[in-house]
Amino acid sequence: MLDTINLEVLFPPRLIPELLNERGQAWQELVNRVQQSPENSLERVAFVLMMVRISGCNTCHANSYRALQGCEACARQSLRRFRGGDQELLKIYEQAKHEIVRYLTTRDESGLKV
Repeated sequence: MLDTINLEVLFPPRLIPELLNERGQAWQELVNRVQQSPENSLERVAFVLMMVRISGCNTCHANSYRALQGCEACARQSLRRFRGGDQELLKIYEQAKHEIVRYLTTRDESGLKV
């Protein structure tokens, strides 16, 4: 049924809590920390960027299998298929944070709280 499909352009931050139990303790601590951070915080934006990269959101389109299964299912599957450990995911997350900070230092206008 089309009205139950949950497709957004990029990984939706509202799904962060739904991913809590997909990995080990280090991942759970990251998810808890991120979901407690303010809506437009660096932590949330970095988490979204990490998930976009892991899940391949930039190549998703309305007719793709991933879009048909929905963002939550795709994110869960991407985390299960990720071959690295939780520490590798945390490194990707930290790298995303550094990239965002680097980008923001070149921009004067931003709604992010760094």
